[in-house]
Amino acid sequence: MKDLAVKYFLQGYSCSESVVQAAIDKGYAPKELLSVATSFSGGMGVRCLCGAVAGAQIVIGSMYGKNAERDGMQARALAKQFNEKFAEKYKVNCCKVLSAGFEFHSPERKQHCCSMVNDSCEILENILKENLVKA
Repeated sequence: MKDLAVKYFLQGYSCSESVVQAAIDKGYAPKELLSVATSFSGGMGVRCLCGAVAGAQIVIGSMYGKNAERDGMQARALAKQFNEKFAEKYKVNCCKVLSAGFEFHSPERKQHCCSMVNDSCEILENILKENLVKA
């Protein structure tokens, strides 16, 4: 999944879109989620929450969130687990902090952000596999 997401990111998808599109391709999420992910790009336009983190959270919510059969508690627990794993490596999930020192639209920032896209997908896929979701 992570290789797909990085490929999409380098082809022009945003960080959040890349994670969601890779999840769609692997059968984790419905294709309709791609358009939802767009507004989470670039830290929701204000460089707050890392879009790669937001994309992973969108997928977790779509799979485990509240509906007629679920109370949403598992989604909240998995969201927390994702954030803890991401923080182990990056300490924060703020786009502005994670990309400090890079001009926002620069190729250098894009390359730098590939690691967050990659790691978000790896963490997400591990969580999904641990919770018996098939790819």
